[in-house]
Amino acid sequence: MQFGRTYEEFEIGAIYKHWPGKTVTEYDDHLFCLLTMNHHPLHMDANYAEHTTDFGRNVVVGNYVYSLLLGMSVPDVSGKAIANLEVASLRHVAPTFHGDTIYGETTVLDKRRSKSKDDRGIVEVETRGYKQDGTLVCVFRRKVMVPTASYVKERGGEQPGRPEPAAATPGTTTGTTTGTTTATDSRGGK
Repeated sequence: MQFGRTYEEFEIGAIYKHWPGKTVTEYDDHLFCLLTMNHHPLHMDANYAEHTTDFGRNVVVGNYVYSLLLGMSVPDVSGKAIANLEVASLRHVAPTFHGDTIYGETTVLDKRRSKSKDDRGIVEVETRGYKQDGTLVCVFRRKVMVPTASYVKERGGEQPGRPEPAAATPGTTTGTTTGTTTATDSRGGK
């Protein structure tokens, strides 16, 4: 599975359809609200939302939808990013409700080499999120600094720093305990 792209792999006009989608649960929404201290009753209080809003039910907090779409885009867009430089615009176009499934896609709008360092580039993208019925719910544009292929190669390749499994040392055996492989020494210790 690809995780991000180098500068050379981005093509202006390319569209990346992020998969899979995510069905938003009440738990997801409430946990995000609590973690970010957004206690607005529109998101947290079903009775309030039912009786005092035009929606008649809780609305998923917009920053969760944005965060979800941003996360969905990482394997296709920013998995190799050196830096996220800017969110140029963010619009919440329609509400998301508990039980809606969010899908996303990203279009490459522009790319250019960095002016200060020739081993990286800046890619501008637009990500759109929509519900299971095709309703557009969120659109944002951002700029990401990504490495060139030479940058990745010079720093150890696709997975720099990833450890390799240790080779078994003499006097040890590999045993299986409840589906988990463990190494034990000849005294029965780990």
